[in-house]
Amino acid sequence: MSTEQTYTSEEGELAVHIARDTVDSYVTNKPYKSFHVPPKFSEKSGVFVTLNTWPGEDLRGCIGFPQPMFPLVKAIIKAAEGSTEDPRFPRLQKEELDHLIVEVSILTPPELVEGKKPKDYVKEVTIGTHGLMIAQGPFRGLLLPQVPVEWNWDVEEFLSQTCMKAGLTPDAWLDESTRLYRFRSEIFAEERPRGAVKRRMLGVPHADP
Repeated sequence: MSTEQTYTSEEGELAVHIARDTVDSYVTNKPYKSFHVPPKFSEKSGVFVTLNTWPGEDLRGCIGFPQPMFPLVKAIIKAAEGSTEDPRFPRLQKEELDHLIVEVSILTPPELVEGKKPKDYVKEVTIGTHGLMIAQGPFRGLLLPQVPVEWNWDVEEFLSQTCMKAGLTPDAWLDESTRLYRFRSEIFAEERPRGAVKRRMLGVPHADP
C-alpha cells in the first residue's frame, strides 16, 4: 500500500469540492463556483474523477487524463464534466446528484516498466500502490490502483484486465510489442453525497452509509 503523500488532506478536500461543484453545475446548467486554489493546483497533473452510486457504490462514471496535460484545477474540471457523460453509461441526470459519491484520484506521471522479459513485469507492480496503463499500437487501456484492490486481483490478473480494458487479449502483456506503464495516485472521496471528504487508503473499507 502506498504511503507517499504530495497533497494535504485540505488540498484533497478542495479537489473533491471542485469536482463536486463541476458535476452539479454541469448537469443542472448552473454557473460554476469560483475557488481560491493554491499554487500547486496550477501545476500540470494527471487526474481522474470517479462517480459512484450511494449507498450501493456502483460505478456511475470515471473519466480522466493519465498524462499531466493540464494544470490540476483545469484537469479536475474537465474530468468531472466528462464523468457525467461517460460513454459506458447514460448521461447523468440531476435527480441522481444527491445519490452520488465523488472521488478524485491525482496521479503521478506514468513511468515505463522495463524488464529483461515481460514475465518480469509481475515483480515491478504492487497491488494497492500502482495503477497500470497498457499500450500496443493504437490500443490503450488504464486501470486505477483502487480497481485490483476492490476486485481482489493478484498482479497477473491486474495485468490481464488492463489488457482487456485496452481491447487486447488477456495475455497481451506478454507480447514484446506491448508497453506497460505504472503510476501512483492519491485518492480523496466524499464519505456520503456532499459529505465529509477523506483521503482513501487502499485496503481500508469506506464508511458505512
